[in-house]
Amino acid sequence: MRRILIDFARSRGYLKRGGGVVRISLEEAPPVCSEPDINLVALDDALKSLAAVDERKSKVVELRFFGGLSVEEAAEVLRVSSDTVVRDWRMAKIWLLRGLSRGRTSDES
Repeated sequence: MRRILIDFARSRGYLKRGGGVVRISLEEAPPVCSEPDINLVALDDALKSLAAVDERKSKVVELRFFGGLSVEEAAEVLRVSSDTVVRDWRMAKIWLLRGLSRGRTSDES
């Protein structure tokens, strides 16, 4: 009886973790995006220009926005205080907003 129950539990776990899913290769999968999003390219350019001016503020954006870290976690990674991360985050958002809006106005001209 024990063996039957264990086999049943294993079969449920197998199905629960995608055991019956049909696998396809990356070459067969449809493309997620046909071309890069202009906004992401502009954001990357703005982040590069911010890094040239202040590397730590750029790292804060990467950790918070792309890494999903909290203020406290980002402060621990960067070895600075939480207040410093909050200030850097605030200033970086303003820098990026200005950089992105400048890029938008020059593209529209």
